[in-house]
Amino acid sequence: MTGPALALVLGGAAAGVLGAAPANAMPNTVCPAPGASSAVMDSGAGASCSATSVGGAAAAAFGLGGEADADAGPTSLSLAIAQNGGSATSRSTFLSGPAAIALGPGATVTTTGVRPGLAIGIAGAGADVELTGTTGPTCRGGLAFAGDFQTLQGCLSTQ
Repeated sequence: MTGPALALVLGGAAAGVLGAAPANAMPNTVCPAPGASSAVMDSGAGASCSATSVGGAAAAAFGLGGEADADAGPTSLSLAIAQNGGSATSRSTFLSGPAAIALGPGATVTTTGVRPGLAIGIAGAGADVELTGTTGPTCRGGLAFAGDFQTLQGCLSTQ
C-alpha cells in the first residue's frame, strides 16, 4: 500500500473510532441562540436546554446529560453547560458575560451578569455556586470555583 493510500485508510479508521459514541453515552441537547432568537430542546432522558437572546446578544446552553439555561440581554453573552446530572443557569445584561458550568450529579451553578465584565462559576458533583454580580460569589458543598470580574471577587470550595 502506498503512503497516500495508507494515510487514507488509517485516517478513515481513526475517524470511525473517534466518531463512535460509547454505549452508555448520556443524552445531549444543544441550544444556540445568536441574535434575536431562542432555542429549547429536551431529550426526554435527563438532558434539556434552553437559550434566549435579544438582538446584539448571544446565548448558548448545552445539556450534556444535565439541565442548562442561558438568557442574554442587550449587548451581552451568556453560557450554560450542564453535564451528568448537573444544573447550570446563566443570565446576562448589558456588556456582561457570565458562564455557568455544572459537572456531575447535584452540581448547581447560577451566574448573573449585571455589570460590564466576565464571570465564571464551576461546580463539581454535589457542589453549589451562586454568582450574583453585585456581591461576592459563594461556593459550597463540594469542589467548586467562581471568579467574578464584575465585583473583583471569587471563591473556592474543596469540601
